[in-house]
Amino acid sequence: MPIIINLDAVLEKRGMKSYALAEAINITTANLSILKTGKAKAVRFSTLEAICEVLDCQPGDILEYVNA
Repeated sequence: MPIIINLDAVLEKRGMKSYALAEAINITTANLSILKTGKAKAVRFSTLEAICEVLDCQPGDILEYVNA
């Protein structure tokens, strides 16, 4: 998969647990897990914006394109 999700690394850097992020952005932990594992087919901009706001980061800190 050419898009890498670095959400675990950003969460660890911020000292935040997945369940706390899920609660803060109002999604289920199951949906957050799908996003974190790269199994999501799409990400809503509103969800990405909420993640960036809570984690005080940029979208590029979470998403990385790797030319395969």
